[in-house]
Amino acid sequence: MAPRIRSAPSGRSSLGKEAIDLAAQAGLKLDAWQQQVLRYALRRRGKRWAAFEVGVLVPRQNGKGAILEARELVALFLTKDSFTIHSAHQFDTSMEAFLRLLALIESTPWLDSQVLKVVRSHGEEGIWIRGGPRIRFRTRTRGGGRGFSCDTLILDEAMFLPEFAFGALLPTLSARPNPQVFYAGSAVDQEVHEHGLVLARVRERGIAGDDPSLVYCEWSLDLDHPAKVSDEVAGDEASWRLVNPAMPFRILPEHVAREQRSLDARTFAVERLNVGDWPRTDGETGSVIPLERWDALMDSRSVMVNPVCLAFDVSPERSASIAAAGRNQDGRWQVEVWAHRGGTSWLPARLTELAERHQPAIVVCDGYGPSGSLLHAVEEAGAVVQTVTASEHGQACGLLSDAVAEDNLRHLGSDELRRAVKSAATRPLGDAWAWSRKASNVDISPLVAGTLALWAAMQNTRTASDIRIW
Repeated sequence: MAPRIRSAPSGRSSLGKEAIDLAAQAGLKLDAWQQQVLRYALRRRGKRWAAFEVGVLVPRQNGKGAILEARELVALFLTKDSFTIHSAHQFDTSMEAFLRLLALIESTPWLDSQVLKVVRSHGEEGIWIRGGPRIRFRTRTRGGGRGFSCDTLILDEAMFLPEFAFGALLPTLSARPNPQVFYAGSAVDQEVHEHGLVLARVRERGIAGDDPSLVYCEWSLDLDHPAKVSDEVAGDEASWRLVNPAMPFRILPEHVAREQRSLDARTFAVERLNVGDWPRTDGETGSVIPLERWDALMDSRSVMVNPVCLAFDVSPERSASIAAAGRNQDGRWQVEVWAHRGGTSWLPARLTELAERHQPAIVVCDGYGPSGSLLHAVEEAGAVVQTVTASEHGQACGLLSDAVAEDNLRHLGSDELRRAVKSAATRPLGDAWAWSRKASNVDISPLVAGTLALWAAMQNTRTASDIRIW
């Protein structure tokens, strides 16, 4: 069975046969499709790999892990790479990969005789081979990989690959003479996988087929969203076989039939048919607020009048924003960003200063988000804060969207707010939705703060006689 999409640079030779034979000697018998991926990946031009990157996307439990194990055996015993990193999203997955590779080596006497040492300490798992080759198994963290220089980088569970982790890991190959990076995973579903953008970019290049240094193989139905998988297609065994190359050997049709009955339609489409809800790679997210509509609401002459309400928010990367909202001189709602900076230590004092100067009707934040960690410091600085519940956060997002749609909102054209509107992703919240800090590829704390400030202003019950221009 051939993958639906294939991008494979040409090469004059390949270590594919040697790799397949080595895996077989270690007790790892590869299917024909697994062998084909390895042959593509191990093509060479002279002494260098033809492909710098290799992407393999296949539904779960089909056997992509065996491809990674075979590639790691190549690094340790054929090409004798000085350093290989196997990176996984979760410790349990990383540990399982370590144990499986170790079992293959220890069960093969001539491979086991070349092992210098095995490190089993938590977080330090690795295998050292006599003569220098070694492999480490790591869980992805913000700084994991920094300070290392590796030849082969294995990115397992690539649908969970945060930009910060990728940014720490990929440069480890930059100074090596013959590096290669493997991405292995399955379809990204934006409702589940908050960090699927890196893999989406690899996939986009693989589909285009114009990257001369990328091998890309994907098994999936030719549909661009899980919702487009009809009940008829989802229940069709021919569809299952088309995208699951391990059927009917490791994955039995009767088991897939049970999955199809038990899982909801979206999950089955993503997990078994490999049909993803992929994030956009152009920096936009198909936001619920069209950028052109947002730009049309900019009015540099608009003046916000008291009473105002304040809100603050913190991004997962720990930058922070303070926003204000209230009515303008024409009676429309207005949102402004009053402060936005990296770090959070500055926020309590600045928020207290703004509150003392403008006497807001209320100051709010999302008590369940990253900003909740600053509540104690803010209150110690002198500001009184009301936390917003998840339900109220969802209401706030709906109110902002309605105000934009109904031409009942003005802003001053803040760059920080515009960037956030352009690229903000959303997450489901019961029957509503909320902004997703983690899934957005920019800092959306200005937008979250503005949204919550607007909600607070709309809840404010002061009378018109209290209003004054400041």
